Amino acid sequence: MKFFEETLYQGQEGELGHGYSQRYEVSRVLFEEKTEHQHLVIFENARFGRILALDGVIQTTEADESAYHEMLVHVPMFALDNAKDVLIIGGGDGGTLREVLKHAAGNITMVEIDSRVIDLCAEFMPSLSNGAFDDPRANVVIDDGIKFVNETNQKFDAIIVDSTDPIGPGEVLFTKEFYGSCKKCLRPGGVLITQSGVPFFQRDELQRSNERRRPHFADADCYLTVVPSYIGGFMALGWATDDLTLRDVPVEVLQARFGQAGIQTKYYTPAVHAAAFALPAFIAELSH
Repeated sequence: MKFFEETLYQGQEGELGHGYSQRYEVSRVLFEEKTEHQHLVIFENARFGRILALDGVIQTTEADESAYHEMLVHVPMFALDNAKDVLIIGGGDGGTLREVLKHAAGNITMVEIDSRVIDLCAEFMPSLSNGAFDDPRANVVIDDGIKFVNETNQKFDAIIVDSTDPIGPGEVLFTKEFYGSCKKCLRPGGVLITQSGVPFFQRDELQRSNERRRPHFADADCYLTVVPSYIGGFMALGWATDDLTLRDVPVEVLQARFGQAGIQTKYYTPAVHAAAFALPAFIAELSH
């Protein structure tokens, strides 16, 4: 394998890859396997370091994962300020769990459907989890995320869905039924965060996910990050809560919380947090 080219959704109007593709030079393939749930490959690239791809799509890279994981986690955690019980669905590379553990959270449950993703990322990309899977606060469950939220009696302050695109094992995590089950698991005023694609290419993904969340939440929208390896510029992260004040926490308050937490970040800052809810016109149109 000299090059890795993203292939998912090729040729489908309005989806990732329509009329465009990107490819990575492969310095070395570290591992490749068809797991029970998906095709997995981990390879090295001179620019991005080690890279995880699932079913033909880049999931994370060592070089830019902070832009995704930090925004997925610290925006809801600093908005809530005192989230004790957190549910992560997906996130087998360990980056989201790593960032949640930087907060004083008490009960952290992570539900991942594919144990091979956890095992192989821990082996070949250990910097992503950085020991998170060994933390006694982390309860890692190998199960289907939608099955877990349908059956659990636990309540959470935040639910963070770190999923693949809506295809294969990640497809059920973009349904109205799944969002309703997440709402049932949230405490009053809790927050649901999801990945909602890159709006420039995946217009329908953002529109559909917002439409499916809105029957369940008073505030269902998105905020933004920029991850260089995710083609299309801005990446949308879904935001859903019944507390209409959480998106508007003043930057001075966020700064105080951030300073008190003593967390080191590469991408997230309180100013970036506040600005992330300001949407370019074309994304605001899609989002509403």
